[in-house]
Amino acid sequence: MGLLDMGVELLLTGGTIDKHYNESNGELDFVESHILDILELGRNHAKIETQKLMFKDSLEMDNTDRQTILTACQQSTQDKILITHGTDTMVETAHVLATDKIQKTIVLTGAMVPYVFKHSDAVFNLGFALAAVQTLAHGVYIAMNGQVFEWNKVRKNKSLGVFEKS
Repeated sequence: MGLLDMGVELLLTGGTIDKHYNESNGELDFVESHILDILELGRNHAKIETQKLMFKDSLEMDNTDRQTILTACQQSTQDKILITHGTDTMVETAHVLATDKIQKTIVLTGAMVPYVFKHSDAVFNLGFALAAVQTLAHGVYIAMNGQVFEWNKVRKNKSLGVFEKS
C-alpha cells in the first residue's frame, strides 16, 4: 500500500473556512460545508472519510466542543486525522488533543478568509494540510499557509493575520 493509499479521517468543526456570506444581513454564518467542493476542485484522490462534528466559530467553542473533537479522534479507525477549525482558538484545541497523547497524526487547518471569497486561502490550506497529515509522524500539528507547526510551538499573530513560531 502506498503512502497516499492510507485513509484520512476529516473532521469538520466550522471556522472561517466554511462560512457563507448572508446577503440579507451582510454577516458570515454557516449553512453547509464547502470542504467537499474544495476537495473536488483540487481533484483530490486521497481516501477520505468525512465527519461533521459541528459548525461553530472557534471563538464560540468551549471545553465540551473540544472534548467532542477529542472523542472523535480517539474513536476514529484512522491514524491520520485532518480537522478543519477556526483559526482563533485552533491552538487551544490542539493543546487538548496533544495532552491526550493519542498515537495518531492530527493536523488542524482553517482559513483566514472564507472559501466563498475570491482571495481565500482555504483551497491552498486544505490541500497543504491533507498532504501534511499523510506524511508527518504521529503528533498534533497546525498547517497554515504553507507551514507546519508543532502544536506547542505556534501562535496566531492577529495583527498580521498569520501563524508563526512561538
